Amino acid sequence: MSTPIMDTKLYIPKSRPKAILRPRLTERISKGLYRKCTLVSAPAGYGKTTLVCEWLADCGRPVAWLSLEEADNELIRFLTCMISSLQKLEANIGAAVLALLQTPQLPPIESIMTILLNEIAAIRTPFILVLDDYHAAASKPVDDAVFFLLDHLPAQMHLVITTREDPSIPLARLRVRDQLTELRAADMRFTLSESEDFLNRIMGLNLPIDKITSLESHTEGWAAGLHLAALSIQGDHDADRLIQTFTGNHHFVLDFLVEEVLQRQPEAVQTFLLRTSILDRLCGSLCDDVLLDPAVSSKTTLMDLERKNLFVVPLDNERRWYRYHHLFADLLRKRLQESFGGRHIMELHKRASDWYENNGFEIGAFRHAVESHDIERAARLLEGNGMPLHLRGAAGISLNWLKSLSAAELNARPALWVMYGSALLIAGKLTSVEHKLRAAEAAMAGAVQDVRVRDLIGLIAATRATLASLVLTGNSDGAERKLRAAEAVMQNTGEGDKTNELVGLIAPASDVWISENQGNEVVIVQSRRALEYLRPDNIPVRTAAAWMLGVACQRRGDHSAAREAYNEVISNSLMMGHQLMAVMAMIGLGQIEEAENRTDSAAECYQEALRLGGDLSLPALREAQLGLERLRDIGMKSSLIEPLSPREIEVLELIAKGLSNKEIGGKLYLALDTVKGHNRRIFEKLQVKSRTEAIVRAGELNLLSNIHKSH
Repeated sequence: MSTPIMDTKLYIPKSRPKAILRPRLTERISKGLYRKCTLVSAPAGYGKTTLVCEWLADCGRPVAWLSLEEADNELIRFLTCMISSLQKLEANIGAAVLALLQTPQLPPIESIMTILLNEIAAIRTPFILVLDDYHAAASKPVDDAVFFLLDHLPAQMHLVITTREDPSIPLARLRVRDQLTELRAADMRFTLSESEDFLNRIMGLNLPIDKITSLESHTEGWAAGLHLAALSIQGDHDADRLIQTFTGNHHFVLDFLVEEVLQRQPEAVQTFLLRTSILDRLCGSLCDDVLLDPAVSSKTTLMDLERKNLFVVPLDNERRWYRYHHLFADLLRKRLQESFGGRHIMELHKRASDWYENNGFEIGAFRHAVESHDIERAARLLEGNGMPLHLRGAAGISLNWLKSLSAAELNARPALWVMYGSALLIAGKLTSVEHKLRAAEAAMAGAVQDVRVRDLIGLIAATRATLASLVLTGNSDGAERKLRAAEAVMQNTGEGDKTNELVGLIAPASDVWISENQGNEVVIVQSRRALEYLRPDNIPVRTAAAWMLGVACQRRGDHSAAREAYNEVISNSLMMGHQLMAVMAMIGLGQIEEAENRTDSAAECYQEALRLGGDLSLPALREAQLGLERLRDIGMKSSLIEPLSPREIEVLELIAKGLSNKEIGGKLYLALDTVKGHNRRIFEKLQVKSRTEAIVRAGELNLLSNIHKSH
């Protein structure tokens, strides 16, 4: 089940009719287009987004735009949003990756990004991708994905990042390679001439140069401070007094100016601003449902706020969606806390949650349900109608909420204990999972095993099967140590979704075989229990459980049971349109057929895996290709008329090294006629007519084991 992405995140903010042109900065960006990336890094309110929009208006290249927010720090959601922005340029780009992102267990991020990069490389027209407000979504998995993108960026693509703080990617490496254009706070500060242009031409203040110099000095060229100052000065006859108050740290200045701006607005406007400040994005319908005031037209109010330059940013061309400037929103929320009681604010969040759910945005609905302290509603939304939110790119916010609940609250809703354990697993916090699962079982003790309870029992079993798959070992003490070691490694990669790491640890190598192993038997028992209890329509979790069962049975050498499990994986995956699990199960079948010397059937499985995988750059496809190569070698060797003798192998290896017949005779102390006789028999056995053909054929048959072969 996919999570809808608001199109407003994909629109370039509309330029205002009057804007400050900053050619000194736009020219720097343009001159750096030959580099891979432009980084605009400065504190809030320095006009980063505005500058990039000004430059884009004249750059002459197609643009994919993505405005990021905190919910995008989960890797699955980040990639989904980024692909949605790229699809504004090419409608079908990233379709294969989007399918992978819906699978229960993801391939490594390098594989996913390689697939996407291959599709980007097919775009012939040079274009620009902008990641706006990158700091809001920054996390280790997202940083890794972005750096992989940069490290392999196609020549026709240029990446622009705006952020309040430097991303955790190797910027020094990009600098040394001359692949990075940087604009920082010192660059973004308004010069005196830019300040004069803004205050007098744009804001119409007609201030003398000494007053402008004073404001520019006090604000240090900080665009937001100048804007707030101008709003305060408008209508105030004592501009000198106001300018004199611009002293000290700019954060305190901002507090003062917001008070000045808010107090000058009509009471109805102040109420609108404060009550809608709980929203990250605003539209007329959403604001109407939050306010519940028939006397107010939210759509009209938003348009009025935009005309007044009151820190409202339009997010689409139709002026349906807006957002507040981030700093302005922060301060509005602070004032809301001071002006209204907690119960009133919780009611606002409840109304927002209702609107988001009714419009299909379940993660947004969950976030506001949490803020409203409505545990029942948040719990229902978290479960997600059979596909929990933490399995749809919301593991972080899900886990944060679950941590905030008391044991009594969790005991009253055993499903939350199950979600807790599963979310911890996805977050790579492995040693805490079993405790939550046991708490869930204790809370469900004695409960009637209806469909819902049985499904929870199945999810517990699937989670335990995953844990056991991670630490195949012969004793419980060893398993605990390995679990702690795996968790330590996974936590070193930062917060976020650890699905890639989990899959990488579970996926079997082609030569792994375990006859008797306590951990492997636990995987089998728990996977079968999961398949017994999970609802028939809980396809994603059933597919994951069946795959783990197939892998464990294959490890044990129980090929019949492994075949049955893999066939269920293939059936489910094809029904869901998930290529990855189908490919991995088909490869497992190929390995089983190969182990049982059914080479024709094994080749068919490997070929079908490659067909299902298509052009995807999956590590699993490499295993299918290697399997076909092994089978081909077996077929070639069996087609030899007669094996080569050890002496003939010696002669063949010297032929491959380029030695003449005379040189071979000297090296092996053989007569020239004897060498020629060996040559004739080698050619007959290999069914070739020349030295060159003999070398090629010998390479195909892996007969030249002592010679270094190029790859």
